[in-house]
This record gives sequence, structure tokens and C-alpha cells, in this order.
Amino acid sequence: MLDFTLGRAPDCASISRRSFIRIGGLATFGLTLPEFLRARAATPVADRKNVNCILMWMQGGPSHIDSFDPKPDAPVEIRGDFGTIPTTLPGIRFADPLPQLAKLTNDFSVIRGHDPKNGSHGTADHLMMTGHKFNASLPFPCFGSVTAKERGYRDGMLPFVQLGRNIDRRFNGGIAGFLGDEFNAFEVPEDPNLATFRVRDLSIENDAARTRLDRRYTMLNDMEKYQKAVEGSPVRARDAFYEKAHGIITSPIAKKAFDISAESEKTRDRYGRTSFGQNCLLARRLIEGGVQFVTVTDGGWDTHVANFKSLKERLLPRVDSGFSALIEDLKIRGMLDNTLVVWFGDFGRTPKVNPSAGRDHWASAGVACMAGGGIKPGQIVGRTNPLAEFVTDSPVGPQDIAATIYHCLGVPLHTWYKAQDGRPIELCPEGKPVKQLVG
Repeated sequence: MLDFTLGRAPDCASISRRSFIRIGGLATFGLTLPEFLRARAATPVADRKNVNCILMWMQGGPSHIDSFDPKPDAPVEIRGDFGTIPTTLPGIRFADPLPQLAKLTNDFSVIRGHDPKNGSHGTADHLMMTGHKFNASLPFPCFGSVTAKERGYRDGMLPFVQLGRNIDRRFNGGIAGFLGDEFNAFEVPEDPNLATFRVRDLSIENDAARTRLDRRYTMLNDMEKYQKAVEGSPVRARDAFYEKAHGIITSPIAKKAFDISAESEKTRDRYGRTSFGQNCLLARRLIEGGVQFVTVTDGGWDTHVANFKSLKERLLPRVDSGFSALIEDLKIRGMLDNTLVVWFGDFGRTPKVNPSAGRDHWASAGVACMAGGGIKPGQIVGRTNPLAEFVTDSPVGPQDIAATIYHCLGVPLHTWYKAQDGRPIELCPEGKPVKQLVG
């Protein structure tokens, strides 16, 4: 476990023996002690308007019972196949496939009182990523798009990046909605765990490729001038988004941020050699490089069949490695205070195991996790009843999770936008920040 903090020590001479022993863990992430101290000294006190976000989206709906809210005393058809393990919090236990996260509960918080209020794929992607119910006539913008709208480009970097394509778009999940396409995420579908990983549109291999790109850009520019001068057309062949994207494509800053091969083998192993683990590492690199919101997507969580086999062999181990490494790495680099990390999915899973050894959709109980970005760590918010069927204390709905995210990012909940038809739309009128986490 890396619980590395310097506390209130004015210099390294005052570091406690316990903290000093843990300095050896810095090597896992490629940092020396002097580099760590410089990073901590250069990190300003958290300012919500300067807080960035990494959202980990588990498409399909992770089982709350088999992860962060186990029920060891429930009947076997409820509690399932997993045992439980203690965490650093007295009396709090996790499912046993999460040993690394169980050691880090002083650094993140769990919302066991999460009430998804929805049990349908697609609409869940929209609801959970916006805090608004699906409305066919008015798609709301996701958190990353709102961040892009409010903050714009910083230091020549994309404001919003999505890693992987595990988001259901049927009901406008994960998009900019009425804000407009210019605030959509830059998507990276390629797998960073592959040796052949390269980011489409950002990898200019040689001078010939760069010449072709510049020539196309010039042609579009000339076309726009022609339309304005001769046709009087209002259509822009090269909009603001393309112009900014062109600058980013040719920028060495972006190329460096996406170059995951620059990480040590030890660091890559710590995150886990899976698509999810390497995307978590890539997300950290992107935040370092100036991206302000990164969505890491992971699929396969719709475990109607062979729930325990899928969770034990694939899903939970990669989350345990990737999520825990991300928290530790951000903390060591002095980035956790200024980086909000959020983990959740569509909804929960049925308390009772079905005949296919699976769990089905469950709309009245789920789980979410948050760390960094001003969130109080070590909190367990709410609880479910002994059979994990419904929330019995401190319910937290999707709108409240949205309000908490916007609060941490410094976006006023009562921000008003105009829809494409001119209607005024309030950003988050119903949600309230979770007081146990931010109050």
C-alpha cells in the first residue's frame, strides 16, 4: 500500500520514519524523491475551477453486491460466490477480488446509497452522464462536454477526450447534446495495451504525411474564401473545431501526452496489462498534458450469464489494478487534489442470482466511487438493506452525482444555456452535492 504523504513537514528532514519507508514505492511509477518533492512544491492548493476529472464508465452495470457493497450474511442465492475482505475502514468490507482497492479506502469514498432510478441500457448512459432523464427532443450534454464548453482549450490541448467506445449512443449517451458537436469528445478507440497502439489523426509519421495534411487544410481554407467571396454561402468548410484540431494534430504537446510507450514497464505493469488499465494510465498522462476531462470506458459488465466467472477472471481484477494504481499514481505526483476520479456504471444488479449464474438489471440500488478533486476520502455514504435490494439511508440519485461532479469542477449548478431552439435550459436544477463528500 502506498499511503505516501508528507503531512505538515516543512522539509524532508521532518518526514516520519513510516513515511520515509514508503518512499520506495515511488519507483513503481518512475519517480525519484527529488522529482516527487518538486512536483508537490509546484502543485497549487486545489482550486475547483482548476480541478480536472477522470470518469471511469463501466458499461453494462457493475454488481454492487459483488464489489463494494457485499452482503456476507445474506442467503447464498443473494451473497453469491465471493467472500469478503477487510478495508482500512473499521467494519467496512469489500468483495475479495478487490484486495488492492481495499487497502486504499483512506484515499477514496464509496457511495453505497446510490439509487440509479433506471434499469435500462442506453437511457442509463444518458442519465448517469448528465444527471437528466432521457428526452428524445432534448439531448443533454455529458459532464465532459459541459467542461469543454465552460473552459475551452487550455495550453493548446483538447479539453475532452474519451478512451474506448464502450458507451451506448442510442439515447444520446456521452455526447454534447444541445451544446453542439464542437463540444463532443475526441475519441480514441484504439487499445493502448497493444504494441501497435497509435492515435488516429494525431500520429503524423513523416514529412510526406505532414505535407498532405497541410495541403488539405489549405484547400479547405481556399474553399471557404471562395464560398464567401463568390457564392455568399454561410456554410463554413472549416469550422472552429477543425481549426483547433489541426493545431493540436500538429502539436508536439499532444503527441507527447498520448505516447504511453514513454512509461516504464514497471508502471505499465502496475496499472495492469489490460485495455482498461492502460487507458487509466493514458488518462493520467492526458491530464498531465492539459486535457481537462477524460472518460475511460470499459465494457462487458452486463453479466446476465456467468456473473461470478466474468467478475473474478476479467472485470474486477482489471478494475482493482487500474483504479488503485491511478489513485496511488495521482497522489504520489501531487495531482490527486486537483483531479476528481469517478467510477460508476449503468445501474446495479439483481440481488438474487438467476438460473444462469448471472445477475440481471437492478434499478433501485447500485454503487459509485469518488476520489480526489476536493472529495472527502474514507467516507461510506448511505447503505442498502440486508439483501441489497434498496437504499435505506442517505440515497444518492444520478442528479446528485452530477451535482457533486459539477461542484468539484467549479461549474455552478444553476448555469443557464440556450437550446438550439432558443429555450433556456438550467444545467442541474434538481441535484444536490453529496454533503458527506463535499460539505
